[in-house]
Amino acid sequence: MSIYAIADTHLSFGTNKPMDSFPGWNDYVSRIENNWKKLVTDNDTVVIAGDISWAMNFDELYDDFKFLNDLPGTKIILKGNHDYWWNTVTKLNTFIENNSFDSLKILNNNSYDVEGVSICGSRGWMFESEEEHDELILAREVGRLKLSLTDAKNDEIIAFLHYPPVTVDTKCMQIIDALKEYNVKKCYYGHLHGSAARLALNDNVEGIDFQLVSCDKLGFMPLLIKK
Repeated sequence: MSIYAIADTHLSFGTNKPMDSFPGWNDYVSRIENNWKKLVTDNDTVVIAGDISWAMNFDELYDDFKFLNDLPGTKIILKGNHDYWWNTVTKLNTFIENNSFDSLKILNNNSYDVEGVSICGSRGWMFESEEEHDELILAREVGRLKLSLTDAKNDEIIAFLHYPPVTVDTKCMQIIDALKEYNVKKCYYGHLHGSAARLALNDNVEGIDFQLVSCDKLGFMPLLIKK
């Protein structure tokens, strides 16, 4: 009963936007599926840290969710910046229930207890300007992250974000301070892939171990984070 992490799967069964044309992404769906089945069992949990699908609505999302649902293990999903299909939790859970996607769970202002560990997270935000718009979005995302962290039932919390709270040359202290407030020691994030992954920081910052888990940087293989 292990916990794995991955991000940026960018599935597109219901849309015409496959990632195969990008360097290193050839046959990425088959690679995800084959690697996943080699590692993950039905007793395991995989957290997918955003950019799940290129779908714009639930009709386009159906085949992508079916693909994930049919893979082994429980999948905990959080929002990425390209998840335009994302909706209210009520509508998301209704869509999941109506289609019997019983291995999929939505992480949004809540937490999940997995093997005595609390899984928490939010989309996050890369605070790159002091414009009022960015400040408002960041404040909202910090609030959502804190709602998730407050819901944690266990002393050990593993946090997941889509946007990186740290890079080689930046720190989003509002996000980091929220993680520190709840004594988070491990945080996994996505969003950076391709050439942008050069900005990723896999290191301890402010007492928290951060690691990038974007799909291509993991070789399309879920990362074991707790056994």
